[in-house]
Amino acid sequence: MKYTILPLIAAASVSYNVNASDELPHIRLATTTSTYHSGLLDYLLPEFQNDTGYQVDVIAAGTGKALRMGQNGDVDLVMTHAPKAEAKFVEQGYGVQPRALMYNDFVVVGPKNDPANVTGEKDVAKAFKGIVESKSVFVSRGDDSGTHKKELNLWAQSKIEPNFGGYRSVGQGMGPTLNMASEMQAYTLTDRGTWLAYQAKVNLAISVQGDKRLFNPYQVILINPKRYPDINYQGAKVFSDWLVNKKGQALIDSFKLQGQQLFVADAKSE
Repeated sequence: MKYTILPLIAAASVSYNVNASDELPHIRLATTTSTYHSGLLDYLLPEFQNDTGYQVDVIAAGTGKALRMGQNGDVDLVMTHAPKAEAKFVEQGYGVQPRALMYNDFVVVGPKNDPANVTGEKDVAKAFKGIVESKSVFVSRGDDSGTHKKELNLWAQSKIEPNFGGYRSVGQGMGPTLNMASEMQAYTLTDRGTWLAYQAKVNLAISVQGDKRLFNPYQVILINPKRYPDINYQGAKVFSDWLVNKKGQALIDSFKLQGQQLFVADAKSE
């Protein structure tokens, strides 16, 4: 069986080709960059295609953009990690059958010499305050992704406006943001999955982890077929069912990088 990678959007789209899938309409998935950059989808999709014959075209664009694509009927389902935005998406009638899928957590990473003296801090609000008071640099994704939304929420909880001198908003995905933080010797917020995929490539270390406010849940949501009757709802539901059922959940749990589990399967029985 042969698989090829085809670019769709910003070189962040993967497509697995197999002759058996030619008779089935492709499934269009919009998702956060963390599921792409971590390698999780490269791990899951060949198994899904082998089981069902469906081919999945992945658009990795961050949660905000992924949900907007769903609102426009440009994709068949979304896989995202911004609970408030997802709830609004469903309430407004764009998404149906939201399902808990998995979780990991966010971590704050920064320079190994730790100019803000926050390494080991368990309270992320105190760490953010320390970064500002030390006049350190903080790199924000600034792209309306789930990670960016979480970061802004953390600044709000810290009662700090993210407009201080060292704040840099770059409008990039998680991988490029980590690279920029490394080059600038700055702090940033990242999901643990992407961090594990990138930690050997950057000159940074984990500064803050373990605060319950850094919990990072993912959902998979189908696009409402009543609003967009031409979408591939049947294929999207097959994919959603596969992800939350026994095999998909086991594969999510078994996905590791450098011996570490990146995501914890968390589907609820229906």
